[in-house]
Amino acid sequence: MIKRFIVICITIISSAAFAQQGTGSPYSFYGIGSLMAKGTVENRSMGGMGVYLDSIHVNLRNPAAYAGNSLKSMPFNGESRPVKFTVAGTMTNSTLKSNTSEGDANTAIFDYIAISMPIGKFGFGFGLMPFTSVGYKLDDYNNDEVFVNRFEGEGGVNKVFAGLGYQVNEKLSVGVDFSYNFGNIQNTGLEVAYEPDGSVVQYQTSEFNRSDLSGLNLNFGIAYKTYITDKLEWSATATYAPESQLTSKNVRSFSTVTIDGATFDITGVSSTIDADLEAQGLDKTELDLPSTLTFGTGIGNPKSWFVGAEYTFQNTSKFSNPVFSNQNTSFEDASKIAVGGFYIPNYNAFSGYFKRVVYRAGFNVAKTGLVIKDESIKEFGISFGLGLPVGNRNLFSNANLGVEFGQRGTTNQNLIKENFVNFNLSLSLNARWFEQRKYN
Repeated sequence: MIKRFIVICITIISSAAFAQQGTGSPYSFYGIGSLMAKGTVENRSMGGMGVYLDSIHVNLRNPAAYAGNSLKSMPFNGESRPVKFTVAGTMTNSTLKSNTSEGDANTAIFDYIAISMPIGKFGFGFGLMPFTSVGYKLDDYNNDEVFVNRFEGEGGVNKVFAGLGYQVNEKLSVGVDFSYNFGNIQNTGLEVAYEPDGSVVQYQTSEFNRSDLSGLNLNFGIAYKTYITDKLEWSATATYAPESQLTSKNVRSFSTVTIDGATFDITGVSSTIDADLEAQGLDKTELDLPSTLTFGTGIGNPKSWFVGAEYTFQNTSKFSNPVFSNQNTSFEDASKIAVGGFYIPNYNAFSGYFKRVVYRAGFNVAKTGLVIKDESIKEFGISFGLGLPVGNRNLFSNANLGVEFGQRGTTNQNLIKENFVNFNLSLSLNARWFEQRKYN
């Protein structure tokens, strides 16, 4: 039964990986797309908080987690830490609403795959995840409700990473992640012209842009945990990702096209001219990825409950994209506050399956750093989740289910308010590769 359940989970996640683009948000039009690297399903089910570090789950937000934690809070009686493997996918349903119209978008995406291995006082981890995602289709109408422009985009940036953690002592651990970011973003713009009688002219103009992005960045982490009573443990964590750069190789072309007068879809291309971006100094540009600082704290009984809070600051006011500039758009510093926790009735109960289930909940409020028509784009979310035990109960593997309800944007200035529901599914599997035998 358990093996069948695991196969079903992997099938669902694989389907998400090869489904449509990872976002349907109109706000992915700006910058390099919507941020997708928000931590594991366990983190996201607690409002996005990544403060809690344990020995049975991979933590993608803080590389200090690779080194494990104090033996006192480990459920393995002081034995070797397990090798940890995790994989996840997300399906999203969004309702997009402006002052004049409303629509829906459904997307699915592969979230991450990662593995973490103990090496004495060290821990090593590596994996792959999407960093940003672009997926939008925006139609523009003038004051007379006449269709004038269509903007479409797809693509995003992926991240392959490897990290190392070190257990300085029983209370303190540190770590660093090395990431290589790569991917491409494609944008198409269609401008529709009309005859004096209002009919669509035979030939229209379409603009195509593509940017191939690549670059390296680092993320440093530190975690401190100490027991303030026999059962109560206090945790404090911090991460810092310094400013880095993405190299963008860009191409642009203009095409004469024919369109369907009813749907405004492109039906044919008659000629294409490549723009000379080299003469403008735009064939190869550098994009600055802003630095990010996160710190959090929490308290609880690691085998029973935990509650914590985390604050993230990102200096996105320094971000600029010289290729796709927009007069109505600017960037401000971004910030996020996340609060959440979990509860386990009895983690090692011999009877009563649901006593061993992990119940998670949390919420977050954020400034995304995006400003459109002088309106700061904000985001709010509330989340819930379950950690369902699977496999060998001595290894504490689990399948994690999460749901996030959120809202992004505003209808002010004829912008779009986005209400979304994310359904998250992950597997967090543990195995003993380096177990020392007690008896010969």
